[in-house]
Amino acid sequence: MKIIEDGSKVTINYRGTFNDGVEFDSSYSRGEAMTCTVGNGSLIEGFNSALVGMKAGEKKTVTIEPEQGYGEYKEGGVMDVPASSFHENFSPEAGAAGYGRNDEGQEIIATIVSFDDDNVKLDFNHPMAGKTLNFEIEVETVE
Repeated sequence: MKIIEDGSKVTINYRGTFNDGVEFDSSYSRGEAMTCTVGNGSLIEGFNSALVGMKAGEKKTVTIEPEQGYGEYKEGGVMDVPASSFHENFSPEAGAAGYGRNDEGQEIIATIVSFDDDNVKLDFNHPMAGKTLNFEIEVETVE
Protein backbone atom coordinates (compact mmCIF):
# COMPACT_ATOMS: atom_id res chain seq x y z
CA MET A 1 0.00 0.00 0.00
CA LYS A 2 1.39 3.40 -1.03
CA ILE A 3 2.38 5.83 1.69
CA ILE A 4 1.81 9.53 1.07
CA GLU A 5 4.90 11.59 0.33
CA ASP A 6 5.51 14.91 -1.40
CA GLY A 7 4.36 14.50 -5.00
CA SER A 8 1.61 11.98 -4.16
CA LYS A 9 -1.81 12.67 -5.65
CA VAL A 10 -4.38 12.00 -2.93
CA THR A 11 -8.13 11.99 -2.53
CA ILE A 12 -9.23 12.85 1.00
CA ASN A 13 -12.22 13.80 3.08
CA TYR A 14 -11.81 16.24 5.93
CA ARG A 15 -13.65 18.29 8.50
CA GLY A 16 -12.10 21.52 9.83
CA THR A 17 -13.13 23.07 13.14
CA PHE A 18 -11.98 25.86 15.41
CA ASN A 19 -11.16 25.12 19.06
CA ASP A 20 -14.72 26.03 20.06
CA GLY A 21 -16.03 23.23 17.84
CA VAL A 22 -17.45 25.50 15.12
CA GLU A 23 -16.97 23.89 11.70
CA PHE A 24 -15.38 26.18 9.11
CA ASP A 25 -14.99 23.73 6.22
CA SER A 26 -15.85 20.14 5.36
CA SER A 27 -15.65 17.97 2.27
CA TYR A 28 -18.41 15.88 3.85
CA SER A 29 -20.78 18.88 3.84
CA ARG A 30 -20.07 19.46 0.15
CA GLY A 31 -20.55 15.75 -0.57
CA GLU A 32 -17.32 15.59 -2.54
CA ALA A 33 -13.85 14.42 -1.53
CA MET A 34 -10.90 16.71 -2.31
CA THR A 35 -8.14 15.64 -4.69
CA CYS A 36 -4.78 17.38 -4.45
CA THR A 37 -1.05 16.87 -4.86
CA VAL A 38 0.91 16.79 -1.61
CA GLY A 39 3.91 19.12 -1.47
CA ASN A 40 3.01 21.40 -4.39
CA GLY A 41 2.12 24.38 -2.19
CA SER A 42 -1.66 24.11 -2.56
CA LEU A 43 -2.16 23.08 1.09
CA ILE A 44 -1.29 24.93 4.27
CA GLU A 45 1.97 23.64 5.72
CA GLY A 46 0.48 21.86 8.74
CA PHE A 47 -2.15 20.04 6.67
CA ASN A 48 0.45 18.97 4.12
CA SER A 49 2.73 17.68 6.90
CA ALA A 50 -0.17 15.76 8.47
CA LEU A 51 -0.80 13.89 5.21
CA VAL A 52 2.81 12.77 4.72
CA GLY A 53 3.18 9.20 5.96
CA MET A 54 -0.54 8.36 5.84
CA LYS A 55 -2.02 5.69 3.53
CA ALA A 56 -5.40 4.92 1.96
CA GLY A 57 -8.07 4.09 4.53
CA GLU A 58 -6.23 5.83 7.36
CA LYS A 59 -7.88 8.48 9.54
CA LYS A 60 -6.21 11.07 11.73
CA THR A 61 -7.08 14.14 13.77
CA VAL A 62 -4.57 17.00 13.86
CA THR A 63 -4.32 20.44 15.43
CA ILE A 64 -2.56 23.09 13.37
CA GLU A 65 -1.25 26.20 15.10
CA PRO A 66 -1.32 29.53 13.21
CA GLU A 67 2.36 29.43 12.23
CA GLN A 68 1.72 26.16 10.34
CA GLY A 69 -1.65 27.40 9.01
CA TYR A 70 -2.47 30.88 7.77
CA GLY A 71 0.07 32.69 9.91
CA GLU A 72 -0.19 34.94 12.92
CA TYR A 73 -2.56 37.89 12.83
CA LYS A 74 -0.54 41.06 12.10
CA GLU A 75 -1.85 44.38 13.41
CA GLY A 76 0.22 46.04 10.67
CA GLY A 77 -2.01 44.29 8.14
CA VAL A 78 -4.83 46.73 8.94
CA MET A 79 -4.62 50.11 7.25
CA ASP A 80 -6.63 53.09 6.11
CA VAL A 81 -6.89 53.57 2.37
CA PRO A 82 -8.21 56.85 0.96
CA ALA A 83 -11.80 56.48 -0.23
CA SER A 84 -10.74 58.31 -3.39
CA SER A 85 -8.64 55.22 -4.32
CA PHE A 86 -11.80 53.22 -5.02
CA HIS A 87 -14.07 53.21 -8.06
CA GLU A 88 -16.73 55.93 -7.86
CA ASN A 89 -19.53 53.33 -7.68
CA PHE A 90 -17.86 51.45 -4.81
CA SER A 91 -20.16 51.18 -1.80
CA PRO A 92 -18.26 49.69 1.14
CA GLU A 93 -19.89 47.36 3.64
CA ALA A 94 -18.18 46.44 6.92
CA GLY A 95 -17.26 42.74 6.96
CA ALA A 96 -17.36 42.39 3.16
CA ALA A 97 -14.39 41.36 1.08
CA GLY A 98 -12.73 43.95 -1.10
CA TYR A 99 -10.74 42.96 -4.19
CA GLY A 100 -8.12 44.92 -6.03
CA ARG A 101 -4.61 44.89 -7.47
CA ASN A 102 -1.38 46.00 -5.87
CA ASP A 103 1.34 48.05 -7.60
CA GLU A 104 2.79 44.84 -9.12
CA GLY A 105 -0.61 43.90 -10.62
CA GLN A 106 -1.22 40.99 -8.23
CA GLU A 107 -4.78 40.46 -7.00
CA ILE A 108 -5.24 41.36 -3.34
CA ILE A 109 -8.14 40.63 -1.04
CA ALA A 110 -8.96 42.49 2.13
CA THR A 111 -11.83 42.63 4.60
CA ILE A 112 -13.53 45.99 5.04
CA VAL A 113 -13.33 46.84 8.74
CA SER A 114 -14.95 50.28 8.69
CA PHE A 115 -15.27 53.34 6.49
CA ASP A 116 -16.19 57.00 6.41
CA ASP A 117 -16.25 59.67 3.70
CA ASP A 118 -12.45 59.95 3.66
CA ASN A 119 -11.05 56.47 4.35
CA VAL A 120 -11.78 52.76 4.13
CA LYS A 121 -10.09 50.69 6.86
CA LEU A 122 -8.96 47.40 5.29
CA ASP A 123 -7.65 44.24 6.96
CA PHE A 124 -5.20 42.47 4.64
CA ASN A 125 -4.71 39.50 7.00
CA HIS A 126 -6.09 36.17 5.81
CA PRO A 127 -9.47 35.60 7.54
CA MET A 128 -8.00 32.49 9.22
CA ALA A 129 -4.80 34.24 10.39
CA GLY A 130 -4.11 33.74 14.09
CA LYS A 131 -6.52 30.81 14.40
CA THR A 132 -5.75 27.30 15.61
CA LEU A 133 -7.32 24.80 13.21
CA ASN A 134 -8.42 21.23 13.94
CA PHE A 135 -8.85 18.71 11.14
CA GLU A 136 -10.26 15.22 10.95
CA ILE A 137 -8.63 13.71 7.87
CA GLU A 138 -9.58 10.50 6.05
CA VAL A 139 -7.47 9.31 3.11
CA GLU A 140 -9.41 7.62 0.33
CA THR A 141 -6.75 7.08 -2.36
CA VAL A 142 -3.02 7.59 -2.87
CA GLU A 143 -1.40 7.66 -6.34
